[in-house]
Amino acid sequence: MSIEQLIFDLADALLYPVLILAIAALVGALVEGGMLLAEVLRRRERSVRRLEDVTNATRRTLATGDVPGAVAVARTAACSRGMAETLTSVVELRGDPDGADRVAKRMADYDYASMKRLERTRILVRLGPALGLMGTLIPLSPALGGLAKGDVDQLTHDLRVAFSVTVVGLLTGAIAFSVSLVRERLYAQDYSDVEFLAARVAEPLPDVPAAPVPPGGAVAVGAMGRHITPAAVPPGEAEPPAAADGTTAITPSAIPPGGEPT
Repeated sequence: MSIEQLIFDLADALLYPVLILAIAALVGALVEGGMLLAEVLRRRERSVRRLEDVTNATRRTLATGDVPGAVAVARTAACSRGMAETLTSVVELRGDPDGADRVAKRMADYDYASMKRLERTRILVRLGPALGLMGTLIPLSPALGGLAKGDVDQLTHDLRVAFSVTVVGLLTGAIAFSVSLVRERLYAQDYSDVEFLAARVAEPLPDVPAAPVPPGGAVAVGAMGRHITPAAVPPGEAEPPAAADGTTAITPSAIPPGGEPT
């Protein structure tokens, strides 16, 4: 057997695998297109105003010390499971001694996961036309053999197969290229949202407003800065009660008329 005949036989043997792979690649591109449509629908309510509202609500919840509640609020801005997990880490790791480094690692892993998600369609962008070209060239050999023998039916059949596979390969590449372009924009926006929320959460939290003073009650401040009102003195007691920190509350009843407090 000559080397030329070996190559001919190998090319002929690849015909059906190439046809199957071309069809599978087209199906995969169509599936990715449907999944992209679902991703776009999930992001239809995305806006900068909504992201700012979620971020501010997360900061207010963190200021009260409710970390699980802050996580639940932050996850409402997520558009995917990976984004939700990253936002959870951003909120939970805030305040840890090495929290900044760990958050940076979580965000880098999230970015790598997005790139991995894009690899499937990026491969189809090149794989589809490559399979189409292979599917075009392989049937040409038996087509030329049929032409030499005067077999017009075989020539027609092989040329139809060759041109059909070319169309399938080009269609696969076009769909995959479109999906890749749109997904790159969506994932870049997702990462930008995570960066914004992480930067805002890392800033100093707003102060929680103090409890309101009861109407008509004068406020005295103990040695530890604790607010004590006259209502805390039981009626009929000569001595004012001691505060929880061991200091004695100063009330109006303990001040003699026209004199200094004793």
